[in-house]
Amino acid sequence: MSRLLVKNAEPNAEGRTVSVTRQSAGWDHVGFECFQLKTGQTVTRDTADMEYCIVVVSGHCNIRAGAESFSDLGTRASPFEGVPPDAVYVPPNASFEVHPTGDLELALCSAPGTGKYPVRRIQTDRMSMETRGIGANIRHVCNILPETEPAENLLVVEVVTPAGNWSSYPPHKHDVNDPPRETELVETYYHRLNPPQGFAFQRVYTDDRSIDETMTVENGDVVLVPRGYHPVGAAHGYDLYYLNVMAGPVRAWHFTDDPAHAWITSAK
Repeated sequence: MSRLLVKNAEPNAEGRTVSVTRQSAGWDHVGFECFQLKTGQTVTRDTADMEYCIVVVSGHCNIRAGAESFSDLGTRASPFEGVPPDAVYVPPNASFEVHPTGDLELALCSAPGTGKYPVRRIQTDRMSMETRGIGANIRHVCNILPETEPAENLLVVEVVTPAGNWSSYPPHKHDVNDPPRETELVETYYHRLNPPQGFAFQRVYTDDRSIDETMTVENGDVVLVPRGYHPVGAAHGYDLYYLNVMAGPVRAWHFTDDPAHAWITSAK
């Protein structure tokens, strides 16, 4: 199995199905955890030197973060509904608790920080929605925590790619710290399929092919992108959702298309 593919597992005692740390990924930025929870379970974290974006992927919950409490969070029963999720930002040197009120799919997105910004609920009306691409390259984007919103390092976005379509395409990369042409960002992709027995393909490759891996992605899997281009294809019959977490030395998303495929964006 590819070292860039983190497989979904049955929920552990805490309800966690997948975990990526800076140590397990072998990079300096981005942590990611996902949970499948039920009423009565609790997820508790001390943020230490990391800032967090808590994403309510589906279901409902109450969250206490620092001195703030947020009740009845959750906007959807499925990430494929086309509406933005509820989310909460938590700075370093704080703690939080998540209490499900029914079945809950929860994502914890993290990156290093110093504590510059306070706890806040990220309002859904601050999350821009857009459709990118044409034809079989159409995908629907929700910018949960873009660079225009306060955070120290985290960038968080989710995408729904209709069945049979391509996404993160043409292949692009963001692994060189040369703003504004390109910024260096590592990235995780948390994948969900609808119906859940489906699959998708993701390739991660560099110009010199020192990385060149194509992975079969199933429901709940995570793909690591330490560098290189990283297109995704959804199989016919199966819509694909993914939640992206990015961070790096500069909090800005500037990318470069693979020159061999850049013509696609100008094709009529």
